[in-house]
Amino acid sequence: MSAKRKITVAYGDGIGPEIMEATLKILEASGARLEYDVIEIGEQVYLKGISSGMEPKSFDSLRETKVFLKSPITTPQGGGFKSLNVTTRKSFGLFANVRPCKAYSPFIKTHFPKTDMVIIRENEEDLYAGIEHRQTQEVYQTLKLISQPGSEKIIRYAFEYAKKYGRKKVTCMTKDNIMKLADGLFHKTFDEIAKEYPDIQTDHKIIDIGAALIAERPEIFDVIVTLNLYGDIISDIAAQVTGSVGLGGSANVGAEVAMFEAIHGSAPDIAGMDIANPSGLLNGAIMMLVHIGQPEIAEKIANAWMKTLEDGIHTGDIYQAGISSKKAGTQEFAQAVIDRLGQKPSNMTPAVFDKSSTTPLNIKLKHVTKAKKELIGVDVFIDWDEENRNPDIIGEKLRKADVKGLKLQLITNRGVKVFPDGMPETFCTDHWRCRFKTAEESVITHEDVITLLNQIKDLGFDFIKTEHLYAFDGVRGYSLAQGE
Repeated sequence: MSAKRKITVAYGDGIGPEIMEATLKILEASGARLEYDVIEIGEQVYLKGISSGMEPKSFDSLRETKVFLKSPITTPQGGGFKSLNVTTRKSFGLFANVRPCKAYSPFIKTHFPKTDMVIIRENEEDLYAGIEHRQTQEVYQTLKLISQPGSEKIIRYAFEYAKKYGRKKVTCMTKDNIMKLADGLFHKTFDEIAKEYPDIQTDHKIIDIGAALIAERPEIFDVIVTLNLYGDIISDIAAQVTGSVGLGGSANVGAEVAMFEAIHGSAPDIAGMDIANPSGLLNGAIMMLVHIGQPEIAEKIANAWMKTLEDGIHTGDIYQAGISSKKAGTQEFAQAVIDRLGQKPSNMTPAVFDKSSTTPLNIKLKHVTKAKKELIGVDVFIDWDEENRNPDIIGEKLRKADVKGLKLQLITNRGVKVFPDGMPETFCTDHWRCRFKTAEESVITHEDVITLLNQIKDLGFDFIKTEHLYAFDGVRGYSLAQGE
């Protein structure tokens, strides 16, 4: 028998300690070859003034063990507290969030008994970068960042996952009909990589109709790959339509470190009541066992868990009169799983995990030739709340700014063009984007931008932000305004 594998364990907040206790009992009874380095995370750490929710020495534990089994935590609202999940994912490069969503009908109530999908969510960028600013009295900003290597990495992971686990189709979901550059990059990268996997079917859905289809016909999906925020939303939808968010486990995988957890939150309203379902964290732990090379133990636990469901022993969130035989508490449910270790389900397909190879998926990025980058304009954002917010007034004043032909082309408010020739019905806030370019879109310099900003200041305006307008190999690298 191989030596024990050391992992980092955190009991978390709310129902976290209860479901972790139940999960570890099952792991120990199953013969899992594990030892634990227990760390403190979450609310109490935040309240010590540590904004990340985890002390520096706890990060050292992850560097050593490279495997994190984590219960849900509570993040205090407001006050600059950072999401521990986001911090951990980004700090350790856990770029892939893997969330299987499978129906266990009829033992878990669902209208979609054939559902068996895996959602693979990009984990490091998008709106979850958490870069936010208050820029005026009325307007707040969040930056959405999508990168070419980040997109390529998660999309390649999705195709390699499908290939390794015998999945037949990969679906990409974006909102590139609106965010043509950011989401458009993700979709374009998907189409390019798909050509390298001719044996795997592919398609693309706009995220809103994609989410609707998950809610209405989830059985049509196999593997879904998508951006960070969309993946977070649709994985909860998928978990719910298959029976309960309380069942969903999640893996967060990087090149070296991996984190395993339940997809649900800390549910403080039921903490300490011994009624929480430990299945989500247990399913995360099953994924962890496969990851660390103990697939035979993962199978034993997964089959005992399904046998428990078949025998009708259910926690309150999934209890069904006429199907369930017993409403069990958290620890009682765990004991029922332990009692069935070594048994297999009779009606559901027994779990079988690949034992031939535990090598992590090999993701290699293609070399991308750098494009020629040229500065051809600048968007200057202005805080202006005067003269009834009439865009014609601000526009005529800003037309006086002129640096080597770099002149005002248009003004937008919340993305909609309001000058010149704006519509009087458009509601305007105190936040204005003023686009300056030369008539010929010729190349300008940083010094030109600085000179322009000084002119804008001298005209009496408060500029709060700039965004440079670039062309890459002659192709426009910025979006047009709505109405432009």
